[in-house]
Amino acid sequence: MYVVFVAGTLALTVFISYTTFATAMLMRRWRLTSNPLLSKADAVVRLMLIGVCIGLGAISGLDYRTLGWTWENAWQQLLLGGAIGLGLGLGLHVLSQWVRNSMGTRLYSKTFSEMIIPRTQREFYFIAAALIPVVILEELLFRSLLIGGFSPLLPAWLLVILTSLVFGALHLPQGAWGIVGASIAGAIFGLLFLFEHSVLAPMVAHYVANLLQIMLVFRLLDGPHSSKPGAETGVRRLEAGSNAAEE
Repeated sequence: MYVVFVAGTLALTVFISYTTFATAMLMRRWRLTSNPLLSKADAVVRLMLIGVCIGLGAISGLDYRTLGWTWENAWQQLLLGGAIGLGLGLGLHVLSQWVRNSMGTRLYSKTFSEMIIPRTQREFYFIAAALIPVVILEELLFRSLLIGGFSPLLPAWLLVILTSLVFGALHLPQGAWGIVGASIAGAIFGLLFLFEHSVLAPMVAHYVANLLQIMLVFRLLDGPHSSKPGAETGVRRLEAGSNAAEE
């Protein structure tokens, strides 16, 4: 069954890679009118893919510890993951400022930034919830299956490098510098997975880093004034968020 696991995991990676590339091409021709993180259809697909990842791990025949499906020292993993996620999120924010000041460009593409920035306090909470399945799916695939699951075939250090590069490439919609940032983050999550022998710590780090980046854009500007979306307020925050993506 291990051969089926390998083939299924590679097929899933190719499928997600193709859909990401197709999304990036679509964004160049057509601007989405709603936040893609809040799409109900996409949320259902993510949950289904999480189930596929769990199923692939179950048929791999590998020990669950190899896949990182352990909860030993859970509080330690939560604290460590949270601390690393906080540091990573702040580090990427500093990197974005350096890219803007030294190169006059953005860490994340303007189109991508405008799509994911919350327009209201309520939308921010929805996005915080929507990030959970996104992070679980990416960590199960890239850390649990591709690093842990493929460890009988390739050295761990090589798997961390390869998965971080693929992980970065899958962030194509964020732009060139977004790919660089995601590759760095992927390497950190991979090393954390190897160090803790668990997918929990990188999941927490990934979630905290993503949420912090969105929070910095949303909170450090003019902040939320209402839980109800208003046309004027929403436009003003969207424009401000677009500018903040450069910082």
